[in-house]
Amino acid sequence: MSILVVGVNHRSGPLQLLERVTIAPEQLGKAVAGLAQRDNVREAVVLSTCNRTEVYVVAELFHGAYGDVRDLLCELGDLSVEELTPHLYSQHDTSAVTHLFEVAAGLDSAVLGESEILGQVRSAWETAQREGAARTRLNQLFRSALSTGKRARSETGIARGTASISHAAVEMITDMIGDLTGKRVLVVGAGSMGEGVAVALHRAGGADILVANRSADRGATLAERVNGVAVGFERLAEAVGAADVIVAGTGAEHAVLTREIVDGARRDTSRPLHIVDIGVPRNVDPGVAELRGVTLSNLDDLRDWADRGLSHRASEAERVRTIVAEEVENYLVDSTARQAAPLVASMHEAADRVRARELERFASRLGQLDDQQRASVESLTRAIVAKLLHEPSVRLKSQAGTPQGERNAAAVRDLFDLG
Repeated sequence: MSILVVGVNHRSGPLQLLERVTIAPEQLGKAVAGLAQRDNVREAVVLSTCNRTEVYVVAELFHGAYGDVRDLLCELGDLSVEELTPHLYSQHDTSAVTHLFEVAAGLDSAVLGESEILGQVRSAWETAQREGAARTRLNQLFRSALSTGKRARSETGIARGTASISHAAVEMITDMIGDLTGKRVLVVGAGSMGEGVAVALHRAGGADILVANRSADRGATLAERVNGVAVGFERLAEAVGAADVIVAGTGAEHAVLTREIVDGARRDTSRPLHIVDIGVPRNVDPGVAELRGVTLSNLDDLRDWADRGLSHRASEAERVRTIVAEEVENYLVDSTARQAAPLVASMHEAADRVRARELERFASRLGQLDDQQRASVESLTRAIVAKLLHEPSVRLKSQAGTPQGERNAAAVRDLFDLG
């Protein structure tokens, strides 16, 4: 069985396609559970963020599992195979492991070293565990990936500075219009993205922050945290009309800010309005960009801006790649040893059956022993078996995956008649 990753990300496909295959958090459990039921898939984890939708599976058959994942993504996005395939990437075994570790470490993000991806990887894994779709192989893989991501951030400076989409959005706005002092900034959405934007604005200082969210309580909590003002969605148009800058980052499946809302809300069209849409699917109708005085930026623009400011973290990327390489090697060694574990267990079970039969054969001679003496005999015979099998067990685990290990494994199966 192979570990396989198939996906679309910000490098392989345009934003229009990426948003079509994005899976909402409330739909993720159903998607991963359904995938794990397919004939060619043993285990599955689905990672869907604003930058990527990737599916990790333990594959019974490589090509069959690839087809299962491709078909799932086609169904999600209502896409034909011909539309999707040019933008798909796939990797298997060591390459798939390396890819996931690089994702967790922030090397594959639109904003190099972004901090949000590590929590997203954890959340995807936890969802798959709840659905029974992630078991032994993927649990080991994702546990190692999270460890790699933590090492990358604690041992290097990859996450220093602008290390999230939310923070990058605020920095891009400041770069575009200058000091935010006295500017009214409307944050649409109080989820993880909106929260990140609001907190970054608060830290930057100077801006008057409005927070609009469908859940009034959540919006009010975030607004209080950043010394802002909460605005109910029923007053969204009013807030749009009062704003100098809008950052939209909700989990909505359709545009929250339509052309009609923005056009109708603006009384003074000569006053510039800057809108940054960091939602996937997009939260702002692209037609808004056609309105007079409105500048609309989306994730593609944000990525282009972030690429121009990589130098202060790019020097740390090589150090992170070294960590990734070390962790991949550790994972492969551990994984290979685990593959030998069932054979080692079978060998010990076979030997213990021989031990038990011999004790039974001498039961009449041992009948006069008291309970303590019988326990001592049991302990002694178990210790002898363990001592005899210690070195073969160590060699089977340490040499697993090598030609010598295969020869040793074959010999053990023959000698112990393990089939």
